[in-house]
Amino acid sequence: MTAEFAIDVRDLHKRYGDRKVVDGLTLAVPAGEICGFLGANGSGKTTTIRMLCGLIKPDGGGGTCLGLDIVRSAPLIRRQIGYMTQRFSFYDDLTVFENLDFVGAVYELVNRHQAVRAIIERMGLADRSDQLAGQLSGGWKQRLALAACVLHEPKLLLLDEPTAGVDAKARREFWDLIHDMAGEGITVLVSTHYMDEAERCGRIVYLSDGKIVVQGSPDAVARGSGLVTYEATGADLDIAARKLRLMAGVEAAAVFGSALRIAGMDRAALDRAIASPDGGGALAWHEAVPQLEDVFIHLLSQPAKGAS
Repeated sequence: MTAEFAIDVRDLHKRYGDRKVVDGLTLAVPAGEICGFLGANGSGKTTTIRMLCGLIKPDGGGGTCLGLDIVRSAPLIRRQIGYMTQRFSFYDDLTVFENLDFVGAVYELVNRHQAVRAIIERMGLADRSDQLAGQLSGGWKQRLALAACVLHEPKLLLLDEPTAGVDAKARREFWDLIHDMAGEGITVLVSTHYMDEAERCGRIVYLSDGKIVVQGSPDAVARGSGLVTYEATGADLDIAARKLRLMAGVEAAAVFGSALRIAGMDRAALDRAIASPDGGGALAWHEAVPQLEDVFIHLLSQPAKGAS
């Protein structure tokens, strides 16, 4: 690994019984980047993250995280990263301060109480410092979890669906904090199912069956997908969408507000569908630029090539 990469792993494999969970994954994440990890449930995202931080060993392949070997130096890696799991994993019967103080003790922080008070202030948790963690709402629990992740000033954050089940306002505030920290040089690898979050990443990596299918900036992935998309306005859009979903070549048809959007890879088939009297012939159509959500739905609809 060179100093420019916070993550540099090659040909990672992980199998549970006959099931390939990660299958030849190679990934390099430059220092300071926010990299989004996308894919269906079971695509290998969590397993990959757990291999990167040394919680599980790969069956094959290897590489480095923060310049340290992911197998031989796993304990050292874990002291220099912040790992946020999908589930809230702090003590409900301890206060916000007590939870963070415990984390600080585990990391043997110098001036621990000062560090805890500083992170509480930065994360906007000062008014909840004495509140029991179990009484926090979902958004505030995520702030507490993120505070615990960065308390020891890690160089890399591994965030596994950190905002699942959190309301839109809390998610936006959470991502503002992530961008603030990335601006200070922290590298972030974050898995998400939310397309608005994926669009805030510098680069996205899409996994399927434990393999990287596509990667690049959100805009480049959308424009390079080969998808053809059309939008229409008019009456009875929901009825038209139901009919169009049954037509050849139409991979997706969905109504967004006052517009109907369809997508597929076969332009000729889409043209026939939108011209058909039984489909979209009565609507006013125009071609649209593919969006990241269109690409995500397209990739999800592809037949699995093996166990995920």
